[in-house]
Order: sequence, then C-alpha cells, then structure tokens
Amino acid sequence: MLFERYFADIVLYGTTFHSAEMISECYSESQLPTPRPETIICSQILVEFDRFYQEFRTITYSAKTAFENRDYSGVLTASRNRLSMYSVSMNSISQIITDKFPAVSREESLWLLVEKEYLVNIRGRYEADLALAYMHSVRRAIFRSEWKPVTYLRTDFNEEDCDLPQNYLEAFLPETINTKTILDIFAVPRFSCSFASPSVDATMVSARLNQMLEGHARRQTVIRIEILKGGFFRNRGAYIVGRIRLSDDTFIPLVIALLNSDDGIYVDAVLNSVPDVHNLFSSTLANFHVANNYYHEVCRFLSSIMPDRPLGLIYSTIGFNHFGKIAVMEELTSELEDNNSVFDTAIGFQGTVAIGFQSVGSSYSLKVIRDTPTAAYKWGEFRGIDSVLMKYSQVHKINRTGSMLDNIIYYNVKFDKIYFSTLLIQELLESAGESVVMSDDAILFKHLIVQRRVTPLPVYLTTADALQRQKVMVNLGHCIKNNAAANIFNKDLDARNYGVSQYQKVYLFDYDALEPLTDVKIRSNGERFEGEEDVPEWFFEEGTVFLPEEIESGLRIRERELIHVFREMHGDLMGVEYWEAIQRQLCLQQIPPVRVYPEENKLKRE
Repeated sequence: MLFERYFADIVLYGTTFHSAEMISECYSESQLPTPRPETIICSQILVEFDRFYQEFRTITYSAKTAFENRDYSGVLTASRNRLSMYSVSMNSISQIITDKFPAVSREESLWLLVEKEYLVNIRGRYEADLALAYMHSVRRAIFRSEWKPVTYLRTDFNEEDCDLPQNYLEAFLPETINTKTILDIFAVPRFSCSFASPSVDATMVSARLNQMLEGHARRQTVIRIEILKGGFFRNRGAYIVGRIRLSDDTFIPLVIALLNSDDGIYVDAVLNSVPDVHNLFSSTLANFHVANNYYHEVCRFLSSIMPDRPLGLIYSTIGFNHFGKIAVMEELTSELEDNNSVFDTAIGFQGTVAIGFQSVGSSYSLKVIRDTPTAAYKWGEFRGIDSVLMKYSQVHKINRTGSMLDNIIYYNVKFDKIYFSTLLIQELLESAGESVVMSDDAILFKHLIVQRRVTPLPVYLTTADALQRQKVMVNLGHCIKNNAAANIFNKDLDARNYGVSQYQKVYLFDYDALEPLTDVKIRSNGERFEGEEDVPEWFFEEGTVFLPEEIESGLRIRERELIHVFREMHGDLMGVEYWEAIQRQLCLQQIPPVRVYPEENKLKRE
C-alpha cells in the first residue's frame, strides 16, 4: 500500500482524505490520476507542519494556564515538550518520505519541484516563513547522511501576501502615569485569576516609574505606553512586557515581573534598564512562552528595547529556535560580508576538546569538536565527538537558569574558504579532520556549534577595573549556584570555562565536563586531622566525587583579593550542606530558587 502511514485532512485535487484507507479506496474506485511524488511529499510535509504548529501553540498557551493555576511542574513540562517537538516531528516525517520514496527522495530536481509547489500552498499564511523553514529542515534531515552541504538561508517569498496582524499590542496615552494607568496595564494579559492587592501594587509600580522618569537623562515627555498582548511565561513567573515611548521617539523598557501566591498574583519586580531586560531575555535562560501569535512583531518589539541583542537570538528566546537558527546564520554571513572580516582563532585559551574561532566584531563564537583532545585533557577516556555533541545538545534542552550559554548546532553547513585565516584552516583540517573538509572554494562542517560571544573570565579580569572585577566574581558565584539549580555540575571549575557578557553577567560556556548534580557524590576532608596519611574512604568510590572546599583552588584564580570577594558572598558553596540541600530539592522535583534579576529591581514591601 502506497499510503501505509498518512495524516488527517490531506487535500489533493480538491478532495479531502481523512485516512490511508480512504485514499487507497478512492484511488481504486475512481479515475483520479495518481498524484506526482512532489505533490505527495509537499502535502505530507505541510500536513505534519500544521499538526506541529497547532501543538506548539497549544503548549505555549498552556504555560499561561499553568501560571494561573500555580502548576509550576506544568510549566516545566510544557517547556520540555516544546523544545523537542520540532525535531521529533521533522525527523518523523523525513523518515516517512524516505521510506515511501527511497529512490527519488534524495534528488535535487525533485526538491526544487517540492519547494515550488509548497510555496504556492503556504502563500497568504502569516506563518509561511516558519512553514518554509520546516520544509528545509525536513530536506536537511533526509540529505544529512550523504555529507551534502545545505543552505540555512531563507528562500525569498512575498511577505506582502501574508496575513499581517492588526492589533498585537495595546497602547495607553496617559497624561500622567498613575495607579489607574498601571491597573489598565495589569489587565492586558487577561488572567483568569485575580491580583492579591492590585491597587497597592499599581501604586507602587507607578511610583517606581515616575521616580525613574524624573531621573532620566533626556527628561523627555512620555508620548504613550505600549504593551504586548498575551503575557510572557517562564518557570514560576509571568511578565508583562512593554515600552515607554518618549517624545524624541526613543524607548524605555517596561517589564513587570509577576508571581502567583495563595492570595493571588502580585508584582515582584519592575525592570526599566536595557541591561536588565537584556539579561532577562538572555538565551542562557529557559525560553519564554508568549501568548501572542505574531512572533515577527513580538521579536521586532523586543529588539527595540534591547537593541544590542541579535534578532536571531530573540526568536530563539521566545521558542522559535529553528527560525532563530536561520536568522543567526544570516547574521553570521552578513557580518563577514559587511565587515570584510575572516574567522580566526578565538581569544582566550586553547580548548582541549573543541577548536573555537570567531571573526572581529561578530556577536558569535563558533566551535568544532576535535577528533581527539589535546594533551591537557584530564577526564580519562575520551568518548568521542558524538558524546560531546550530546552534552551541548542537552544544555539546549534544559532550563539554563541564566548561567549557561545556549547552543545552536548546525549540521552539514559550508562557508566560503575566503572567510577563514590560513592558520585556522590548517588547525581545523589537522585537528578536526573527521568533521571538517575543504573543497576548492569552501569549508564544509559536519557539525558546527554557535554560541553568543562572551569574553573568557581570565581575559576579562586582566583588563577590568577593581569594581568590575569584584562584580564579576560575585556573579561567578551566582552562575555556579544557578547551574546547580538546573541539576548541572561542572566538574572542571577552571575559570577559563566561564565568560563575561557586555553587561558583566557570568556564563558557563564549555560543556564537555558536565554531570548531573544528583549523580555527584558530595564529600569532604573537613573531619580529617592535619597530617593524617590514610587514604580517605571517598577515594575508592566510583563516579564523580566533589569536595566543596576545593572550589577556590579549582577556579585557578590567583589574586587573593578576588578569592576573598568570592568567599565573602558565596561561602556556602564551600560547604557540603549547600550542595546536599540542592540535591534533595532536585530529587523531590522541586525548583530551587534562581536569581533572574537584581534585588534592586524588586518592589520593597513593608
């Protein structure tokens, strides 16, 4: 049977089919011509995309319901399900197509016809570009095993033909920002549950905003306040996201962070600075669920309140990871062309497992896994390239708690050779030959990891002033604690594995030494006598053993004043009690607290 597996509501030649049996029966009893392979493939992909996108939206909106019901495990479940569903859907349909058409599914000429027909079918749809990205993902999955370089750049289509939103935000024109203004803003997400003390919170928020505006350097007049509809949801929190438009046509971010208690919803914090909003929407955190279908307008709106954040990462931040993947590749190629630059070895220290490289002025760093580690590798047997890629992929799928860089992993992608320095090409071919091939005019990568660019912590410490150095040491401790809350333990605490952003946040970016914290054995030499020569019992235990009192030496930061700052703020990290308490919470499937925004952003309550 040609259609052993098919999908509901497939339309061919004006007829709607609801099952494989119905299709077979129709063809056997009628004179309908057998559809061409490109028509069948096009229909299969589009029906599966529609199923995926409907489920994506359902899961996204379920996060709002989970917040209203204080079902925090439901939010986590929604996040996990949404992250994996694209790959599951795309790989499933690619396998079906390969099984149905083994001889022709790898022919370039066929896929040109598929795309031509597919573009006709998606014309006029708002999500046409997302549907096209999905089709390209299916094609890439089918061609991947053949070492076939593929493009990640979008094929042009006419956006003017697509349905565009008429009203994706609400605008307020207040003469003054007062309690009523904020109460109106509270109503935008249309929560099904009530605020605990709406007037009290609204008064406090309006006072905070007026105080901020009085001290604003430009002292411009407020023209209007614009709030995105629907609300943003992540972990325990919900966020009302907007901007204050000033008379000089500039914007001030406005983000109201909400929590839900037994008594009702309440405002936890107000964020008005670009750095704070940038950090809140960082891809180092779990993705937001946004109850607003107009993802292009939402992303452009967000770009207006954090202009330094690449647009591709903004798409990923609200859950459109694979669309963001395309945008990031476009940004990478544009940076090379616009800056007339080339890729060269990344600043910092040589990686033992990966080769890092970047171009001058780029927002991104790139990595490819070495065939074998360097002599400095210290974790026993190297389990191969795939094992390292698996760890990077796992980090992408978890809540990174604001302290781990997200990863975009590309497969079978190529760049023109002119964009690489001679020395970098030599290193790539000599040390990563299993994953990198050079043709006459291009460099082909079997895999390529792309991360947001940060400055390695030891490099940053050599150029920062005293206050900056102290701040990043405090943030390093927050980074380690947030990682622990995500059940992530980095057994290589060397400071070279951490980086600093332009807003002085500290992130872990090297993942080949990660282990689940719940699998780590927390031990101590604290009860041993000085000079005691017996081998401690933990020495004979299998698995990963961690002695918290060795954190300071593990960081390999020699400046005593910096270690003192770290110890003063995060002395609990040096004790067994802290780590065992986090392990207990994780084993009970509780969510340990994570520092998402600075304490000064929180409302001060009596």
